[in-house]
Amino acid sequence: MIGILGGTFDPIHFGHLRPALEIQQHLGLERVHFIPCHVPPHRASPGTGSDDRLAMVERAIRDVPGFVADRRELDREGPSYTVDTLLSFREELGPEAPLVLIMGMDAFAGLPSWNRWEQLFELAHMVVSHRPGSPASQELGGWLGNAATHDPATLRSSPAGRVYFQAVTQLDISATAIRDELLAGGSPRFLLPEAVNRYIQDHGLYRAGAQRHHGT
Repeated sequence: MIGILGGTFDPIHFGHLRPALEIQQHLGLERVHFIPCHVPPHRASPGTGSDDRLAMVERAIRDVPGFVADRRELDREGPSYTVDTLLSFREELGPEAPLVLIMGMDAFAGLPSWNRWEQLFELAHMVVSHRPGSPASQELGGWLGNAATHDPATLRSSPAGRVYFQAVTQLDISATAIRDELLAGGSPRFLLPEAVNRYIQDHGLYRAGAQRHHGT
């Protein structure tokens, strides 16, 4: 079973990494693909270049078994629609391999605004992370239906179509706060892997006067 986690990762931090690790371990995922977004459909384009964001992901996960840095969205023109990413996985893995798309509760609640969102359920399961003790399921306008499952084995026994809610350690860390800290001349140490911090320092990212690059 393969996990897929997308984001701008501008920069990647422990708030991305710890939940992904807990989901990988709990569900027994063979791999988790970290996929930096090229052109986000729902937010402004990242100010940091694609190669830099991918390089930070590579450094963050280098020593983690089963974590994979995946550049497929960076090599694709136009908006980085998740449905196109899942279709590319289906082309590689075939129609029967179980795929899980990992996302937070806020992203899941906004799913009906995503491009061709209903097709997502034909291509993958959804694994929705949430804080321990928080409501693990919402009707979300009634569209969730009978897709929810509490049994991880259900995900392994079919390729797509189910929704699984998992409580994870959610760290109150944001990439925006990290960028603001760096812009103010502060240190992001202990908010992200030290290898990522070193890359940021070595390349002068997020500092006042730093160049903003949008290409790959």
